Amino acid sequence: MASSKVEKRAKVKRRIRKKVNGTSEKPRLSVFRSNKQIYAQIIDDVAGVTLASSSSYNNKAVAGKDKSETAGLVGKELAEKAVKAGISEVIFDRNGYKYHGRVKALADGAREGGLKL
Repeated sequence: MASSKVEKRAKVKRRIRKKVNGTSEKPRLSVFRSNKQIYAQIIDDVAGVTLASSSSYNNKAVAGKDKSETAGLVGKELAEKAVKAGISEVIFDRNGYKYHGRVKALADGAREGGLKL
């Protein structure tokens, strides 16, 4: 029986999270994308704390841009917040999404902002 798109993504996500774990030295950059918005946060899994976050929701800098441009700007904004918090290197968690389109644009934006993925 064919499983739904959501179930397939959840399965891939579980497989990724077995290997990807954020520490205080190298936290995890997690991405979530909905149909309209994109959200990203940098997480220390050992302490269970979100160190920095950014999203396109209620973000005036991304108004009027297409989704990929918006994702790039969110990534750049997140990188700036992370650098201010003393974070230079992260592990990228694509959260079960393909590394393509908005997810790739966010990663590229984070690299431009000064993060090492």
